[in-house]
Amino acid sequence: MEYSGGDSLTSADVLPVRAKKPRLDFTLTSISMNISIIGAGNMGSAIARGLAQKAEAAGYSLTVSNPTAAKLTALQADCPHLKVTADNRIAAQNADLVILAVKPWKIQEVLVEIQPELDWHRQSIASLAAGISLEQLGTWLTLSYTNTLPPLYRVIPNTAAAVQQSMTFISSAHSTPEQDTRVLTVFRALGEAVLVEENKLAACTALASCGIAYVLRFIRAAMAGGVELGLSTGEARDYMLQTLQGTIDLLRTSGHHPEEEIDRVTTPGGLTIRGLNTMEAYGFSHSVIQGLKASVR
Repeated sequence: MEYSGGDSLTSADVLPVRAKKPRLDFTLTSISMNISIIGAGNMGSAIARGLAQKAEAAGYSLTVSNPTAAKLTALQADCPHLKVTADNRIAAQNADLVILAVKPWKIQEVLVEIQPELDWHRQSIASLAAGISLEQLGTWLTLSYTNTLPPLYRVIPNTAAAVQQSMTFISSAHSTPEQDTRVLTVFRALGEAVLVEENKLAACTALASCGIAYVLRFIRAAMAGGVELGLSTGEARDYMLQTLQGTIDLLRTSGHHPEEEIDRVTTPGGLTIRGLNTMEAYGFSHSVIQGLKASVR
């Protein structure tokens, strides 16, 4: 059904409910690609915003569905060319790639809802739900649809997808190398993306998806320390961001292990080694490692 909530969307912005049309066969070499994102929460919105910046050049047509209008309205304010709908079935109907950006406990419900619109001959399904295996996705799809399965993907991005700087991990099942390449190309528009074995996804999630929050917590702590030492909040933030950017560029350019660069900064009896030893005395490295391990189910 069409959205009829309080926040208004114009008829030009909302996809109409329509009868099914004969499906076109979009081959892997097709320039155009219809991508539908079901769910406009933090991650769904981040992916939509990131892809929208590359959509025209890449030949992508983007549709986002969400049950409430407020998030869709906010998305369209930033990305006017996005198509939006409150009906997940409409979003799935003509998509070449359906990205499920809903909470893990909603995945099965959404699959059951959209299954009448799905065409396994040309569509791929990508789930962003942590902890839902490819085998489980396949089981739900088999139960709710047919004994055949489409290309299935588990995708673990992070919220930096909104600024095209995500580190995204992808595992696949029931797909060809060509289909994997096509999905990789989509997510490489959002930053770095790599194919990994599914049994590595938990570690990758801890390091890069949860990890973005850990880096942000470090930045927050450094800012608080800078303020205590007499800097303004804005100064501490700007100085830390540049320091992080410089550190990243230094490691990328040199290829060195971080400890090599630490050795270049620390001098016997100097301020840096005193600071590092104090951090370690308070459990810095141990806390980071234990936090990562706690993030793995």
